[in-house]
Amino acid sequence: VQLVESGGGLVHSGGSLRLSCTTSGFTSDDYAIIWFRQAPGQEREGVSCINRHDGAKADADFVEGRFTISIDNAKNTVYLQLNNLKPEDTAVYYCAAGTVRLCALASLYADYDYPHWGQGTQVTVSS
Repeated sequence: VQLVESGGGLVHSGGSLRLSCTTSGFTSDDYAIIWFRQAPGQEREGVSCINRHDGAKADADFVEGRFTISIDNAKNTVYLQLNNLKPEDTAVYYCAAGTVRLCALASLYADYDYPHWGQGTQVTVSS
């Protein structure tokens, strides 16, 4: 299984970015994709997740409607649209995937259940 991320960058406060995570190697559709982020000196935290087979989603409270996760099954790609970015959103964003725990709010706190990870993409928001 491989996950390849893209789409990070540097934006001003209030700006937008779209992150992509393309998966390959899964033999069934019963898996979840989850975005985590980690800022320097801080613990990793879950952002949003989505199920490949039914599109069920969950978001962390801090998303506050600013971020939207979506999936294009034909392209095996999950997107994370980041709008109204704030300096505190600055972090390395990782996508992860797994079959043990499908997407639910609790998934955002269970990074240990997702064995497959991308390389990470840097998001930097300047004030």
